[in-house]
Parts: sequence; structure tokens; C-alpha cells
Amino acid sequence: MAKYLGIDVGSSHVRVVLLRTSYRRITIEAMTEYDRRAAPTLDEVVRMAASPLVSPGESVSVNLEGEKTFIRRIDVPAAAQKQLTEVLPYELEAELPFELSEAVYDYAILKRVTDDAVPVFAVVARTEDVRARIALVKDAIGEEPERVSPGGLALASLAAIVPEIAGQQTVALFDLEPGRSELVILERGEPVFARTLSRGTEGLPQSAPLLIREFRQSLAAWRMSGGARPEAAFLVGPGASTPNAREFLQEELDLPIAPLPAPRLDETKAEDIAQVPRFAKAVSLALALGARGRGYNLRRGALTYERGYGFLRERVPLLAGLFVVVIVSFFFSTWAELHALAQEKATLEAALTTVTGEVLGEATSDPQRATDLLDRTATGADEDPLPHADAFDVMVQIAQAVPETMTHDIEELDVQRGHVTVHGIVPTIPDAQQIATQLKSVRCFQDVKITRTNQVVGEERQKYVMELDVKCPVEGKEKPGAGAPAASASGGKP
Repeated sequence: MAKYLGIDVGSSHVRVVLLRTSYRRITIEAMTEYDRRAAPTLDEVVRMAASPLVSPGESVSVNLEGEKTFIRRIDVPAAAQKQLTEVLPYELEAELPFELSEAVYDYAILKRVTDDAVPVFAVVARTEDVRARIALVKDAIGEEPERVSPGGLALASLAAIVPEIAGQQTVALFDLEPGRSELVILERGEPVFARTLSRGTEGLPQSAPLLIREFRQSLAAWRMSGGARPEAAFLVGPGASTPNAREFLQEELDLPIAPLPAPRLDETKAEDIAQVPRFAKAVSLALALGARGRGYNLRRGALTYERGYGFLRERVPLLAGLFVVVIVSFFFSTWAELHALAQEKATLEAALTTVTGEVLGEATSDPQRATDLLDRTATGADEDPLPHADAFDVMVQIAQAVPETMTHDIEELDVQRGHVTVHGIVPTIPDAQQIATQLKSVRCFQDVKITRTNQVVGEERQKYVMELDVKCPVEGKEKPGAGAPAASASGGKP
């Protein structure tokens, strides 16, 4: 939430509005008005009007009379747009009756009509006039204004609370005061033309023809610059309540002039809403301090506003409170994260204990111990890459199985990945069976069998084919059918 104070130093009165803003909400908290004749000096009048509403360090905005500003519309070559900040001072100096070094200015780039030129709307004021207005506010309320808005251009921020102003293509605002009047033209809420007139509502109805003539001349100057005829016009200022003023201006200027539409405000008294047209400039000055503010600010260059340490000192309690909240939030967040990690660790340890007990045979929550058990299991499951027996071992066992009285020949011996195929010749088939029976008793010979027999051509002897697998049983388990441990395959091999 923020509070903004707008001070409108008018020709006959000083009007002050205090706004309170929050997210998309704008509220008028207070409105006050004092006649400039209520005190001998202007700063005393400003003090009487603004001091009860201002708080130390609060944002303040004030206006500078339109007759003390110079408004220029300049067309800059499109090729110089990137160097606009360097080119614009030279262009402005040629249009001013004084040196630009003695002035401050603000500008905006308008919508381009052609590709050859960039239209620039600039407002200039003498540095001494702006400095005097800053000093006036500071002496009156003890706070420097952040913004000094020029003349009628200060009305531009009304578009933030009156959508009808921003929604029209071209809108004219007539600001009537007793001692002066102002005409402001806006295109989609952005100010593009302004003129301050030396006549106001004083002297009406006798002075009405002269006032109408000056308004006509101002509108003609706008149309001659290429501006479009206003689609709508609104009457603001203290003169807006003058009887028949709106109807008279509408008939004489041939424009659809209407009262200012009801502003979009929250939690604001009905009587304050009704006073918005009269306090329009003060309201707009306060709105200009917010994020949705529009218009121009003459606090530029050497007059740029800078917040001092006093602003921070006023907010030390708030900053200290915020710091404490941040620290407490940090420690609470850290504790919560550590607590969550501790719970997650306990859950993982319980799961590790369960898994190791079921899979590895020993329940443990120590990750290193579980890794050791897993490595030991994996190592024990690996098979020895060396064969249990090679071809030579098989030949030795076959030789031992053949009786000395038997004639036995081997035509082929094939050993492939632990599978042995023997092609041999024996006198009779029972002799082949006898050899197979003997080999079955060898511990590392599995599934010994005679797969085929046939007689040798031209002889009485028999050919046989015997197959077996070389695979030693697991340690501590005897070979099925063996009553006692069998001999090893060869010289000490199991």
C-alpha cells in the first residue's frame, strides 16, 4: 500500500488530494481546498492545505503553471531517432527564446504519421521556475515533491480512473478556473497538445466571447498541426460547476462536451467522488506518482529527485520488522528441510534393513556394510573361468576306465565348453557300456551315456559314440548315485 499527495496550485485556490493505492485499488482518503487569499503568502496557504495530510517520506507531486512552460512539437528525421537524446537539445534550442542550459525539459515520442520523420512532443520550463516551485513545497510541508507537472498536461493521469478518456481516439479536456483556462488534447490517454489561456470564468458572462475565441484559436492550432477533431470532450476544474457553462461551450465550439464520467474508485465517499471534477488536477497529480501515472515531469537534469536518508530513517521500524520476518522465515525453512531429510533418512534405513535381511541374509542399515555383503554375494556367484577339466584330463580318465585286457581305440575326441564327445572302437558293445559305467564314477563327469553304436565295416569290432558333461558338483554335495567320493579328473583337479 502507498499514499500519494497531489498539490494543485491554482490561480485562485490551492487544492490537495491524498490517495491510497494498493493492487488495482485506488481510494481517495482526503480532499481539501484553500483560497489563496487565506494567508499573506502562497507557501502559508500550501502549508495550511497540505500539512495536515502529509506524512514524513510520503510521495508528493505539484504542478507548475502553464504560462511558465513552453510546449513544442518537433519532427526529427527518422535517421536521427537513435541519437534523439543528442539531437533534441539542438532542435529545442532553436525554438526557445532563452538558452537551453537555463532550462529543463521532458519529452515523448508520438505515433509516427510518415516514415520520414519522428514526431516528438516536448515541454520546457526555466530551471529557476521549477526550482522555485520545489522550494515552495519543501518550505511549506518539509518534503520535496517527486514530480513537477507542467500546466494542463498534469491532467493526463486521469485516464487511470476514467476509462472513457483512454478509450477514445481523441479527447479534449477543458479545465476552467477563475483566472485561467487550459485545453489538453489526449490520444488514447496520452497527451499530445496543451495550451494555457489567460482567461477564466471571472468576468462571465461578459467575457464569454473572448474566452470562446481563445478556445477556438487553440482548437484551430491543434487541427492545423494535423490533429483530428476530438471525438469527445469533458469539462473539469472549479468552473465545471458554473451554470450552463458546459452547454454554452458545446454550442459555441460545436463539440460533444460532457461532464467528467464517474471515476473508478474503491472505498471512497460519495461526496468525494462528486468533487473529483473540481479537484481533477490534484487527483491526476497524485495518480502520476503511481505505476499507472502518465504525463510529464520537469524534475530532470540537475533537479532530478533523489530520496535522502531521512526517507530510510522514517522507515527503519518497517525495515527492521521485515528483516526479522526474513530471518525467522529462513531459519524455519532450514529447520523444516532438515526435519524432512531426517525423516527420509530413517525411512530409507528401515527399507535397507528389510531388503538386506531378505536378500543378503543379514539385516543392516549401514550402506557400507550392505555394499560389502552385496560384493561378497556377487563374487561368490561368479563361476571360475578356468575349465574343470581339459581334453588331456578326459583322455586320462578314459584310459583308466579301459581294462588292460581290452583293445580300445579312439577315433575322435571333441571337448567343447564342458561337453565331451568320444568316437571309439571296442570289441563288443558290452565293453563300451563297461567303459561308460566306469566313467560315471568320476566326480566331475556328468550325464555319461552311449548315444550310438554300429559295427566296423569288414570287422567284428563295434563303433560307439559316447557323450558326457564335465562339471564338478557344488562343494559338500555328493554326485547323485555315488556312494563314496570319486577320483579327481586329473592330478589334483576336483
